[in-house]
Amino acid sequence: MSKKIAILPGDGIGIEIVAEAVKVLEHLSSGGLDLELTEAPVGGAGYDVAGKPLPDETLALVKASDSILLGAVGGPQYETLPRELRPERGLLGLRSELGLFANLRPAILYPQLADASSLKPEVVAGLDIMIVRELTGGIYFGEPRGIREKDNGEREGYNTLVYSESEVDRISRVAFDIAMKRGKKLCSVDKANVLEVSELWREVVEKVGEEYKDVELSHMYVDNAAMQLVKWPKQFDVMVTKNMFGDILSDAAAMLTGSIGMLPSASLDANSKGMYEPIHGSAPDIAGKGVANPLATILSVAMMLRYSLDEPALADKIDAAVGRVLDKGLRTPDIMAEGCKEIGTAEMGDAVLVELA
Repeated sequence: MSKKIAILPGDGIGIEIVAEAVKVLEHLSSGGLDLELTEAPVGGAGYDVAGKPLPDETLALVKASDSILLGAVGGPQYETLPRELRPERGLLGLRSELGLFANLRPAILYPQLADASSLKPEVVAGLDIMIVRELTGGIYFGEPRGIREKDNGEREGYNTLVYSESEVDRISRVAFDIAMKRGKKLCSVDKANVLEVSELWREVVEKVGEEYKDVELSHMYVDNAAMQLVKWPKQFDVMVTKNMFGDILSDAAAMLTGSIGMLPSASLDANSKGMYEPIHGSAPDIAGKGVANPLATILSVAMMLRYSLDEPALADKIDAAVGRVLDKGLRTPDIMAEGCKEIGTAEMGDAVLVELA
């Protein structure tokens, strides 16, 4: 039976980088993997077509698909729209409608790119961290929220940070399961010294941890975790944290690897149906110039094969192909180094195809 893949290029460089990842999917399909690819608009592109960032047709498509490949959403032309019509609401809508509560963000430093990191090579060499971020709860979704006027006429904005025991339990189990398959170390990041919601978070994580005796569980306040990522990142194996903290920490971890353009991500539901995307944004400043790095999107395809399509061998082949491309010194501008050859988006995608073939 064919696997239905929804292709959502989105906005900005999303169009260019997804095109290269689609080449990889089409190559795998020609090699015997039965895939059905269908493209649809989302984000700003969705607003342009249907007047809202998550068109009904797109939502119906992704619900009927086995997996989703997303590029990026957003652009300066949409910043004056009402909040509910901005491209980012389409992304949040996808996560909420599909129940994609577990966001997996690996921060892996390819040895060929050690010099591209902002930290000393000896600090980051061999870096391999998996950040597990809760994705459908917390302050980004909590109610009540809004902007109101106080009695004295001054306006104030307010958002609600809330987590239930069941939400913490399920994301904790995802993190513990991943830790069991890696180095059996899990660091839970919270702010339990200040926030009651973090007190509950820590209690639930510890309770779940009693079922995973082989995993070494530790806790760290989020401000210290941010410092430790820069000071000694290799102390971490798997990290689990709430939505906003994970949003910030995963971007910080990304820069340890040399470029945000190298890092894929997966967002999974309870049945491992997933949406896969690079963690960078739509980068409107370079959109259409053919210089964006497609490797994070191609590596997102590898994550799709590993976590949703049950094709780990093909995932390994993509990972290895990317490594060989880097071995040859081929670089997009964001990872360019002395002695390497600078190439564009399409050339990088073609180079990966050559290695796959």
